[in-house]
Amino acid sequence: MSAPQPPQNEPSQGSSPEGEPTQPDDTRFPVVAVGASAGGLEAFTQLISALPPDTDMAYVLLQHLDPHQPSLLSEIIARSTAMPVQQVQDGMAVAPNQVYVIPPDQGMVIQAGRFHLLSRQSTRGGSRVIDGFFKSLAEERGNRAIGVVLSGGDADGTRGIEAIKAAAGITFAQSEDTAQVGSMPHMAIATGQVDFVQSPADIARTLVNISRHPYFASPAVPAGATDSADGRDALADILILLKRHTRVDFSQYKPTTLQRRIFRRMALHHLENLENYLQFLRDNPAEVEELYQEILIRVTSFFRDEEVFAALTRDVFPALLRNRNPDIPIRIWVAGCSTGEEAYSVAIALLEYLDKNPLNPPIQIFATDVNEQSIEVARLGWYSQAQVVDVSPDRLQRYFVPVDGGYQINTLVRELCIFARQNLVNDPPFSRLDLISCRNVLIYFSLALQRKVLPMFHYGLKPQGFLLLGSSETVGEFSDLFTPLGSRHRIYAKQPTSLTLDMSFSPEGYVPDLVQPRPVPPPEPAADMDPYGTADQIVLNRYAPAGVVVNTQLEILQFRGQTGAYLEPSPGRASLNLLRMAREDLRLDLRTILYQARQSDQVVDRETMARREGDGPYRVCIEVVPFKAGDPETSYYLVLFRDLPVMAENLADGGVSPLDEDEGDTPGTAELSRYRQENRQLQEDLETTRSHLQSIIQAQEASNQDLRAANEEILSSNEELQSTNEELQTAKEEIQATNEELSTINDELYRRNAETIRISDDFQNLLSSIHIPILMLEGDLRIRRFTPTAAPLFNLIASDIGRPLSNINHQLRLNDLEDRIRQVIDTLDQTSQEVQDQQGRWYDLRIRP
Repeated sequence: MSAPQPPQNEPSQGSSPEGEPTQPDDTRFPVVAVGASAGGLEAFTQLISALPPDTDMAYVLLQHLDPHQPSLLSEIIARSTAMPVQQVQDGMAVAPNQVYVIPPDQGMVIQAGRFHLLSRQSTRGGSRVIDGFFKSLAEERGNRAIGVVLSGGDADGTRGIEAIKAAAGITFAQSEDTAQVGSMPHMAIATGQVDFVQSPADIARTLVNISRHPYFASPAVPAGATDSADGRDALADILILLKRHTRVDFSQYKPTTLQRRIFRRMALHHLENLENYLQFLRDNPAEVEELYQEILIRVTSFFRDEEVFAALTRDVFPALLRNRNPDIPIRIWVAGCSTGEEAYSVAIALLEYLDKNPLNPPIQIFATDVNEQSIEVARLGWYSQAQVVDVSPDRLQRYFVPVDGGYQINTLVRELCIFARQNLVNDPPFSRLDLISCRNVLIYFSLALQRKVLPMFHYGLKPQGFLLLGSSETVGEFSDLFTPLGSRHRIYAKQPTSLTLDMSFSPEGYVPDLVQPRPVPPPEPAADMDPYGTADQIVLNRYAPAGVVVNTQLEILQFRGQTGAYLEPSPGRASLNLLRMAREDLRLDLRTILYQARQSDQVVDRETMARREGDGPYRVCIEVVPFKAGDPETSYYLVLFRDLPVMAENLADGGVSPLDEDEGDTPGTAELSRYRQENRQLQEDLETTRSHLQSIIQAQEASNQDLRAANEEILSSNEELQSTNEELQTAKEEIQATNEELSTINDELYRRNAETIRISDDFQNLLSSIHIPILMLEGDLRIRRFTPTAAPLFNLIASDIGRPLSNINHQLRLNDLEDRIRQVIDTLDQTSQEVQDQQGRWYDLRIRP
């Protein structure tokens, strides 16, 4: 998704981590960085002269100064403001209500509240002094970073504006009609990351208005700002409103990111209360879309973190090709692709690796994002010079084509990548993947979403697949699913672990109604401890018989009292089964009495003899009490054990008392008594065995009856399966017939698509070869196509396609061009007249419906 990419993608899922550095109290004020080049002196003067000296902001002026000439910019600016103006020195601390000017032939960054000068470096796209400072300011000040791009003749500042917007700062660009040289503002505006497009004087007034907003006073939403007047959570209502409009649920994204983005929009509209902003969203549907794009901020670049791509080439790609069938495609999923740079970078890196290897399998790269605007940009594959500034000249020549003032990914690479809108949270994943790249997306997700997404990635990967995460992301608690491939980069190998995947992909369209929540009564205070109940518990602990609670599977759920005399762990695998833990001399009787209790569902007890080591035999009473708790369908059993005293045989049983022996009975009488006692014991054992055998016979008969019923069910199921198999066979034949039809239609679509591409190429070649300025417009006057010679006449670049003509500052000396076009649309009559441009050249202007 466009993360938070997203959201890179989701919002966009693929964006850089948003964070705000911890700063000391004396560096909490905003810093306004103002970049300009050709024509910048006049713009600087207009901006600074319109600022009061007490905005509690620091202002840093950045300009491409001549390195061979001393700079007089400080002296010139000092004449226009009451604020102190000074040229920066290395290590100088930044302070509010002061103006700082960059020295000539120096680069500059800001770190820990101090300026640091660098040797000026130039790239293929020219000097990037403004970009470098903007990026460092975004890292150092976070949401208190403000970037302003004024008049200039290149694209410096474009990437820096994107970095400030990603850090939740505020961005400005000078309107093109007020700039002496409009290239720098135009390129910044084309990124879609500029909040205000104004003249320098209007920029100053806007800075004054927002300087007092609480957004710059605290990195978080102030206390009380999130609650509405009636006690409801306004933030939750805003998220529901977003879900209704976009079908994306942000409720489980990290709240700090959402609050910072929402509060930034409030600062732009001078609103200090979330309830007021909620009403503003309801009254202005366009702001809902703006907020959605704000959360899904698109921040990415080609070959972001070169060391990661080097690790892919060194460790991952060789593993994917090892023992691989050349006919099996390499399948890669770039989740949260944003505007496509990440997906194209992976494709280029893989192509470069395959060029050096004999194996050349097919490549399938699926790139997804939740942001439809990002997907459209990615499919087009056109990027400005500023966006490809980090691409090496060799790659730029091999994989890019110069088009309309920028570069487009060539057809070979574009055909490898399939772009589609996808919500990582709600939509099913791809499967049988060799590599998943999901960088800087999970940082926006709560732990609950991460627990859902990471197992989904594990499911989608092949057994030898790999997962690539961002530098600030880890697999967290799922270390059993993925093992790191080295320690420097966030590349993980899939582990062969089975898990239950949460496939509950909720429908995106469902949004709950906003209803007034019912007040929750406060919990009642806990009652004081009952002394009678406590006394009862003491008596039960002391005098109640030992026992256990078991379920129908005879698994012990609770031990009650000291059961060591009757139960002991059995050797081997640990088990809580009652029969396995019972002592061997109790096991037979225990099994019998449990069976009787289960069959009769009544209390059953039995006395038996047991033998304790060192103490000889003793009598035990076992009692089983069936009961239910909660679910009436679930049965439990309380098994109690009680020791009984061993009594001598009484006279009624033929026993002989000690008195009889004293009166002269023969010694054989005692032996006869012992024989009778043993005989009685044998009779009891026989009775026990007979009862146990009877229970086994009954159980066997019940099992046989169950088996007969199961056999009948199996026979019936077999007949149903045979019938189902016949239906499936019929359905298979129908599917085969349908598949043949789809194959035929697919071939036809391929043919028509190839024909369409050929016609489009011919049409594009025709337009490119015509040396006549031609501009094609939609019915609503949005730009559709234009020839290369029309680009300088109307100040157009490729990204202007789709923009209204009213936003374009053309070179013709004609004030009513739009009115003339609308008249042709209304009347369907073509018009013709001669017009002159700003350089004095004449044209025959023809407007045709």
